[in-house]
Amino acid sequence: MNILSKIIIPLFVFFIIMYGVKKKVNVYDTFLEGAKEGLIMVFHITPTIIAMVFAVNIFLDSKFLEGALSFLKPLLEFSKIPLDILPMAFLRPISGSATLAIMNGIFINFGPDSFIGRLASTLQGCTDTTIYVLALYFGSIKVTKSRYALPVGLFADLMGIIAAFIVTFIFFG
Repeated sequence: MNILSKIIIPLFVFFIIMYGVKKKVNVYDTFLEGAKEGLIMVFHITPTIIAMVFAVNIFLDSKFLEGALSFLKPLLEFSKIPLDILPMAFLRPISGSATLAIMNGIFINFGPDSFIGRLASTLQGCTDTTIYVLALYFGSIKVTKSRYALPVGLFADLMGIIAAFIVTFIFFG
């Protein structure tokens, strides 16, 4: 198995080159054209990524979310939901890197095998960065009317958050 893992990518590249030669495609020129298109795409996407990272960092550094969610503390204690997980649940649709930082903090403070650590891991796997994905991809191709993409994506995230809580309580609660 170890040898297979070392040769699988070179074999895949070799297969692509041989397939291109068989179909009489200039593989090198096609590769260069694709690389050029990739660089142009990166150039167009970069401002969107920088703006999103900047906005999320300002939001996290303001500690607004912790203050805004403090009124939920009695309800969360009654339902045995840790207050420290809520910033991660609310920010997950916006930024994957922010929630990874929150999850890392949870791991440092509580440990990865604690209930909240397992809940954070499950939450990370059950949801997606919907707003980030929509901003990035729709922004890169200049789509201005997303129609149902945002509500459906956020609904799917909500269902993922609920599923993460339920599954974690069933298996680790």
